[in-house]
Amino acid sequence: MALQLGQIAPDFEADTTMGRIRFHEWIGDSWCILFSHPKDFTPVCTTELGYMARLMPEFRKRNVKIVGLSVDPVESHKGWAKDIEDVMGAAPNYPMIGDPDLRISKLYGMLPATAGDTAEGRTPADNQTVRNVFVIGPDKQIKLIIAYPMSTGRNFDEILRVIDSLQLTAQRKVATPVNWKPGEKAIILATIPDEEAKKLFPQGWETKKPYLRYVDVNA
Repeated sequence: MALQLGQIAPDFEADTTMGRIRFHEWIGDSWCILFSHPKDFTPVCTTELGYMARLMPEFRKRNVKIVGLSVDPVESHKGWAKDIEDVMGAAPNYPMIGDPDLRISKLYGMLPATAGDTAEGRTPADNQTVRNVFVIGPDKQIKLIIAYPMSTGRNFDEILRVIDSLQLTAQRKVATPVNWKPGEKAIILATIPDEEAKKLFPQGWETKKPYLRYVDVNA
């Protein structure tokens, strides 16, 4: 069964390049990005893993932990890390989960139950659906799921923007409009009547439609 937004992210234990973890315990009170890869030593994923390493300071500012997953053993990940550093100037500075028995890929609905129980002999094309980004909150609920094809590199600047929106909307009774960036106006939730909104947003707001009220959350 496919995972849904708002569902508790499945917990698991696994070996990683930084030791064995129990997933929920490892997340703790942080936010988390789990992003997956169909195979080690694949070209697009090589660029993604290095770019995430370079973005790590930005994620740390936001209390976000990063963890990767690839359908290969941990020892293979360690060899791949050298290539990633050579190509991108940064090796993964976050744990990479080994999933040689496909257990976690199936647990997260990225591979069917019929996929077998070993990564050995499987090609990237066999695992092409293991290209997801999951954003998980401190409450362990899934906040975002995006699946990418193997041919398209992921935009992790966009994921960073989404984290900013998720963290804002978790704290304030607002949503963020199209292409929103930090510092821009947000939208008061349509479920909040004006009388309540006056207490929440004494700075006032701009009404475009009765259901569309822009507010400066930085005021």
